[in-house]
Amino acid sequence: MDSLAALAALDARITGCTACPRLVAWREEVARTRRAAFADRTYWGRPVPGFGAADASLLIVGLAPAAHGGNRTGRMFTGDRSGDVLYQALYDVGLASQPTSVDLGDGLELYGVRVTAPVHCAPPANKPTPAERDTCRPWLVQELNLLRPTLRAVVVLGAFGWQAALPALAAAGWTVPRPRPAFGHGARVSLDGLELFGCFHVSQRNTFTGRLTPAMLREVLSTAADTAGLGSARQARHTR
Repeated sequence: MDSLAALAALDARITGCTACPRLVAWREEVARTRRAAFADRTYWGRPVPGFGAADASLLIVGLAPAAHGGNRTGRMFTGDRSGDVLYQALYDVGLASQPTSVDLGDGLELYGVRVTAPVHCAPPANKPTPAERDTCRPWLVQELNLLRPTLRAVVVLGAFGWQAALPALAAAGWTVPRPRPAFGHGARVSLDGLELFGCFHVSQRNTFTGRLTPAMLREVLSTAADTAGLGSARQARHTR
C-alpha cells in the first residue's frame, strides 16, 4: 500500500473512532444544536483526520478541532479564526494554494505540508483530559510512522500539543531527550534527523492580544519549511 492509500485508510479509521465517551457526546451535541450563524449547515460531528500531503516533509501539530470549526467542516483548522490565521500564513510563505480554508470542497492544497492534532475530537472548552489525550495518541503515532520516510520537520502549536507530541514521537521511534525539552515559542530541538519547532498556538487569545503576530508565525513556518527542504519551491511560489 502506498503512502497516499495508507494515510487515507488511517484517516477513515480515525473518523469512526468512539473511544472517548465524553468527546463523542460533546461533538455530537454540538453538531445537533449548532451555532446560530451555522444553523442551516450540516456539521461533520465526527473525529477530524489530518489534512495535507501524503509525502509531507513538514508536519504541523495543533491541539484539537474547534467545536464550530473542524467539528463543523471536517478539516483541521477550518471554519474558524484560528484556521484563518494559520492558512493565511501558510499561503504567505508559499506552502498553500490559497489563503483561506472554508470547507472540504474549497480546492485548498498544501505543498509538502500536513496538518494534524493529538486529539481528533472537539473537546468541551477546548480542553481534552490527559486520559483523552493518551487514548488518542496511537492515531498520531501511526500517522508519524506513515510520514517518517519523508518527514523532516514538525511545528507544534502550543504547550498542550508539545506535551502530547513528544511521547508520540518517541513511540514512533525518534529519540526524545531526557528531561523532555520545554515548550516555548521559537524552541527548536533536533531528534535523529527531525527538527522540532515550538510556536504559540494560533488561538484567538494569542492572536487578538498580539502574543502571536502573523510575522512571528510566518518566521517559524519559513524556518521549518527551509529545514524540511521546501525552501526553493516555496520561494518560487511566493514570488510569482
